[in-house]
Amino acid sequence: MTGKRRLPSWLRMERASGESYTMVKNLVESHHLHTICTSGNCPNIGECWNAGTATLMILGDICTRSCKFCGTKSGKPFPPDPGEPDRVAQAVRTMHLKHCVITSVDRDDLPDGGSGHWSATIRRIMEVNPGVTIETLIPDFRGNTVDIDRVIDAGPDVISHNIETVRRLTPLIRSVAKYEVSLSVLRHISSRGKRAKSGLMLGLGESEEEVIEALNDLYATGCKIVTIGQYLAPSLSHMPVKEYVTPEKFDEYRQKGLTIGFEFVESSPLVRSSYHAEKHVGG
Repeated sequence: MTGKRRLPSWLRMERASGESYTMVKNLVESHHLHTICTSGNCPNIGECWNAGTATLMILGDICTRSCKFCGTKSGKPFPPDPGEPDRVAQAVRTMHLKHCVITSVDRDDLPDGGSGHWSATIRRIMEVNPGVTIETLIPDFRGNTVDIDRVIDAGPDVISHNIETVRRLTPLIRSVAKYEVSLSVLRHISSRGKRAKSGLMLGLGESEEEVIEALNDLYATGCKIVTIGQYLAPSLSHMPVKEYVTPEKFDEYRQKGLTIGFEFVESSPLVRSSYHAEKHVGG
């Protein structure tokens, strides 16, 4: 099957237009910012931008990795922009956000994986926006706990790292990241007393048993929150969709996750990592 398969009715997306959408688009452009909404071809861009929210992406829009599921550009990135932390903080203030989500590309070209820039951005957001809560969706930093600790010590409320898929499929779709390394990242976040969060994509050929195994593996790390959504191929050169999982099956996984013990399980076809992120701060 190819990425051109007709989408089922339950994958209809809200149109990307409207006053709030235009406001967010103009704000992102005027502050010279990047968002995972556009770089990752997120299907919820219409809903989220119409609601005046966006997931801001730091450290540029060129990733040093080339995962087969991701629509973000890959190649040689530019050096980190020292003015970016302040621009992000000012954008959060302009949008009057009470909760913001920050993510980044992988920066394996940098000695610290970009963790110093992460720390500076988080701290500046809090300086400019007292009382704001922050979720960080971080790369794996190759499992380096010193780099991970730089993010933790900056003080975000939730730290998310996506495992993306089941153990068997990880080498097929993730160019560098490893299943066990992702688990170790989440385990370290939890051990530091932070709320850990992760996400899974379905429709890549995984079995139900493998999904349940992944959920149990995530829960064993101390992960409190999990998001489960449908994989959609960004282009014909990416990994093709093997299955469009039904809403009913997603609900089964939501119930299973809650039974396992997760505090929050966001599970439906259009769910993405930062979907309803504002709910996940409190326990």
